Amino acid sequence: MCHFLTELSVIAQIVDIFKLRIGLFMAVTALAGYAVTPGVELSLVELALLALVTLGASGAAGAFNQFMEWDLDGLMKRTASRPFVTGAVRREDWWLWLIGGLLLTSVLAAAWWFNAAVAVHLFLGAFFYGVVYTLWLKRRTPLNIVIGGASGSFAVLVGASAADPSLSAASVLLAIVLFLWTPPHFWALAIAQKEEYAAAGVPMLPVVTGDAQAARIILQNTLLLVAVSLLPVLFGMGWLYLMGAAAGGGYFVYRSLRLDQRPEKLQAIRCFLASLVQLLLLMVTAILDPHFHWPVF
Repeated sequence: MCHFLTELSVIAQIVDIFKLRIGLFMAVTALAGYAVTPGVELSLVELALLALVTLGASGAAGAFNQFMEWDLDGLMKRTASRPFVTGAVRREDWWLWLIGGLLLTSVLAAAWWFNAAVAVHLFLGAFFYGVVYTLWLKRRTPLNIVIGGASGSFAVLVGASAADPSLSAASVLLAIVLFLWTPPHFWALAIAQKEEYAAAGVPMLPVVTGDAQAARIILQNTLLLVAVSLLPVLFGMGWLYLMGAAAGGGYFVYRSLRLDQRPEKLQAIRCFLASLVQLLLLMVTAILDPHFHWPVF
């Protein structure tokens, strides 16, 4: 029993260090990008490989983020139990070689199995999260997540490039949706965790502007996000995607409006969860729409 619990602990630490939950989401996002892009038809094995290289690059970026931010993580209750902070995993230089090797392997595998465009977008996604967001912006500006959030957009383009390196209007719009989704998603969480970010010296938007102004900006961004998320139906997406985008977007707008009316922790958490619901509906319906395609126009 003790051995089993030890194995579970090791698995949990690996999942935590490499942020594999986020990696799995990035893999699904890449599959959504592929699904909305007409072009090469990939086999199930190739789709699994596409998801795998996306997971690998995302995992490398996530581990680099944790390696470099161990000091900030130790100042925040939400992240104080991470392995590099607690000492459960020793923070040594060989981790950087492992992280770099994982990223290089993922990028080279993407170039070999698919094409150069997939590899480039894969690298840029990891670079924006690991370097642009983590090293350059997070500790310096409240725009950190606005610019650094482009990492999610590149996951869409990874999948889209596997189908057609020249991309499509629907895939580009879906990438823009990911770009617009990231700030209100993280800002809602930042309102709920404002005291921790302030104590750690991280200039997240609510720390700089206050909760009320941040909530108003979240609502404005969410309205723009939802409007853009509906545009792919003008470029071939069908009723299934439209229903998912409208339902998820409507719920996110409702929760953003409630947060604007009452900028407090409980409403911020509900808004944060609503953003996850919206994106889940968007990605699932984007993947399924080509298989049950009922054109809107």
